[in-house]
Amino acid sequence: MSPPLTSDLGYVPPDGGWGWAVVFGASISVGFSYTFPKAFTIYFKELQAVFSISYSQLAWITSIMCATTYGGGPISSILVNRYGSRPVVILGGLLCGIGMVSAAFCTSIIQLYICVGFITGLGLALNLQPSVIIIGRYFLKRRPIANGLAMAGSPVMLCTLAPLNQFLFDNYGWRGSFLILGAILLHCCVAGALFRPISADKASVKTQSIEEGKEVLKEEVTKDVIEMNSPTNVRMETKTEEEEERDCCEKVNKYLDFSLFKHRGFLIYLIGNVLMFLGFFAPIVFLAPYAKHIGIDEYSAAFLLSILAIVDMVARPTTGIIANSKWVRPRIQYFFSFSIAFNGTCHLLCPLASGYTGLVIYSVFFGLAFGMVCAMLFETLMDLVGASRFTSAVGLVTIAECCTILLGPPIGGTLIDTFGDYKYMFIKCGAVMVLAGTFLFIMNYYNYRMLAKEEKKRKAKEEDTKPVRTENEGRNNWNKEHVQDGPELEPLREEQEGLKKEANGTNEV
Repeated sequence: MSPPLTSDLGYVPPDGGWGWAVVFGASISVGFSYTFPKAFTIYFKELQAVFSISYSQLAWITSIMCATTYGGGPISSILVNRYGSRPVVILGGLLCGIGMVSAAFCTSIIQLYICVGFITGLGLALNLQPSVIIIGRYFLKRRPIANGLAMAGSPVMLCTLAPLNQFLFDNYGWRGSFLILGAILLHCCVAGALFRPISADKASVKTQSIEEGKEVLKEEVTKDVIEMNSPTNVRMETKTEEEEERDCCEKVNKYLDFSLFKHRGFLIYLIGNVLMFLGFFAPIVFLAPYAKHIGIDEYSAAFLLSILAIVDMVARPTTGIIANSKWVRPRIQYFFSFSIAFNGTCHLLCPLASGYTGLVIYSVFFGLAFGMVCAMLFETLMDLVGASRFTSAVGLVTIAECCTILLGPPIGGTLIDTFGDYKYMFIKCGAVMVLAGTFLFIMNYYNYRMLAKEEKKRKAKEEDTKPVRTENEGRNNWNKEHVQDGPELEPLREEQEGLKKEANGTNEV
């Protein structure tokens, strides 16, 4: 069972109001970030003919774009901690537009790697993380629903961009299409303008009070050390050095909290997701080419992505509502593990689909499983580390995931080029995802068992210290009572002094 819901932001999120406008803006920004690499595959056939390259070389465009989107996570997190979500998303939208406009003038595949892969990918990175982070600032109780609605922007964009790209390509060619797409991606700047900062005054008051408390504690500690070690000043110098080291660590952790690598739940999530992304994106990239490979026409093959997107569009908010229920919310980590394993099972069964009907059925189940995973991808991380540490956590997770995201589609393309068949790519992706889901399920069970044991030990220690505290409090109260009743006990003290003098006189004799 996961711990009860608490807010560690210094204020209570409104769970509504302007937050729904933020969710709308996040759905646009997240939609472009997740959908653009998928919709870009429509231009693969033309680019392959123009530049005379193989599938594996062509797949590097989307791989570099996705890897930069995830690898830019720490940069995005640092900028969000420093400047907030709004200016970061606006900057990301500008980079996306610049990257695609520049790509329209490329004359080699290397230039496309730079313009589409790196520049546009970095812009998408500056769109993705801030959009997810700011939802945690506005929502607590309804956070799974808000995340599900924001993530639903991805399939909505896929339904729109896939036919739009085909229309643009048929009428303007790939260069003209890239120019228009650059202008469309500038809408991320409009989405970022909706990300109004929340409770800045409360956060500043809380930060100021914390800093004042730290200063008071430091002064008290310094006074105690001086009183206890007044003959030597060596320990004070050591203390000053330790404080300087701590200040440096605090400055680093202010922008990126590396102490998360000591968090057991975070490490479990990180390992499971790094393994999962090795087979997460490749089936989407090669779904339409696989349909064409078995003899299906181009428009029917493109319609498979639309089917996947429509099911995904319904699955994400529905998953958010289910995840927010009182039965699933405490067990959301197990639900996430099941979704990953279910996704992998769909890929393992895909080679059995020999015709268009089978691929339609596969697309329906794949869209359902894909939507379930995406709806809970960031919610489960926030459930583990809390909203205050989520900014750093998502940055550290994405930089680790970018390696497997980068390698996933090219490995799939290599398997296709080597065996001349797509089924080995689907089997590889399915096996990896089933393994990742099983790993997360087992390790989350272990994590919650350990948390329960640690909680029992903590309560046992508190119960053991209660009698000692009670005895000390009793002594302190007795001393206070006797100090307060000092004037009434003056006669008794005089008698005791007289008896002592008589005893001393007897001993002297």
